[in-house]
Amino acid sequence: MALKSIEVLDKKFNISYEIVNPTEKKDIVILHGWGSNKEIMKQAFGNLLQDFRHIYVDMPGFGKSSNDYVLTTKDYSLIVKKFLEVLNTNVIAIVGHSFGGKVATLINPDNLILLSSAGILEKKSMKTKIKIFFAKLLNTFGLSKLTKVFRSDDVQKMSENMYETFKNVVNEDFSFIFESYEKKAIIFWGKSDLATTLTSGEKIHKLIKNSSFEVYEGDHYFFLKHKKDICKKIENGIK
Repeated sequence: MALKSIEVLDKKFNISYEIVNPTEKKDIVILHGWGSNKEIMKQAFGNLLQDFRHIYVDMPGFGKSSNDYVLTTKDYSLIVKKFLEVLNTNVIAIVGHSFGGKVATLINPDNLILLSSAGILEKKSMKTKIKIFFAKLLNTFGLSKLTKVFRSDDVQKMSENMYETFKNVVNEDFSFIFESYEKKAIIFWGKSDLATTLTSGEKIHKLIKNSSFEVYEGDHYFFLKHKKDICKKIENGIK
């Protein structure tokens, strides 16, 4: 593991990262999802894709990269881009899981590899709608501190700035962003994914003109079980 200090948008970040296959000349960047970290992604791909130098990144606020600011998805993409520039990389492809898929798409690599990417708005359950209604009502009366009662256990563990960041990124519609991507995309999805459903994957595939779409048995982390086949398809599909 290494740390790289960068400055973006007048904000300072210490980015934790790890490089695998350091002597290879072609770089593949691998971005985790919300609430995850580089270690999970390395567990999936660290022993594969031998012809590439892997760059695993903890995005700010996750893993061992701290974050003291309220950020947007665009901010994350600018931070990762600056980090890759400082590292003097030769990026051939970017892999993005879930939230990392949105960040990867904004970076606009020549080869975009999406693993159950976030970015398509899905219908909320009635329980979630009720929580949102009462949270907004409390905010209206200046009782924002009481809204913590309506947060899930995972959300309650977030720092306040990461919770505000979460609110910035959770309900984004990336349909136009996906539709505007004109390079090559390889999309992989878990058939039983409940976090980002298969329907979302099918929509992204339709929006990105030059894309392929592969479905595997499994949930949001399907790629941990199917990593070898996924990597073969990545190697065969990269331009």
